[in-house]
Amino acid sequence: MATCTLACWRCRWLLPLLLGLAIILGIIALSGRGWLESESAPYQHQASLWESCTRWMNDLNWQCQSLMDYSWGRAAAATYLVGFLILVICFALAVIAFSVDILRFNFVRGIGGLLFVVAVFQILCLVIYPVKFTEEIEMKGSNMFSWAYGFGWASTIIVIGCAFFFCCLPNWEDEVLGNIKPAY
Repeated sequence: MATCTLACWRCRWLLPLLLGLAIILGIIALSGRGWLESESAPYQHQASLWESCTRWMNDLNWQCQSLMDYSWGRAAAATYLVGFLILVICFALAVIAFSVDILRFNFVRGIGGLLFVVAVFQILCLVIYPVKFTEEIEMKGSNMFSWAYGFGWASTIIVIGCAFFFCCLPNWEDEVLGNIKPAY
């Protein structure tokens, strides 16, 4: 029977897999129209990272306004996009780092540092957006930050967890490389 501890050969691919999951959640957050939605009927408001749409009582069509007209909208989109691009780079570096037979553990620690930078950029976006949106966009009725905004936070939480693991992984270099005998 095979056992798997935190730093075994099979488990080393969990971190790149989690980074891939964070990328998928980030894509959903970037493209989703559910950053803010009306909480109950009549559904009058819907917003994404890129635009805010309003539908009035007797109108069937949504009237959309770009959030890129606001400086905070551009800042929120830019910080999330920069964080997302660094995340994609970290994913590629992690796949390369875990593909070679001899891991470069300082390289792995550098990926962890970059992931902390990703987390800072994403948190900046996820804080700027709701604060400035509620201050500057007129909303009617009861609204809530919805599923796409939640996917952004889920991606950020996974990135923070992976950053800690990538930074701590070099402490278990011998176990990962199989240089010590396992204790049964």
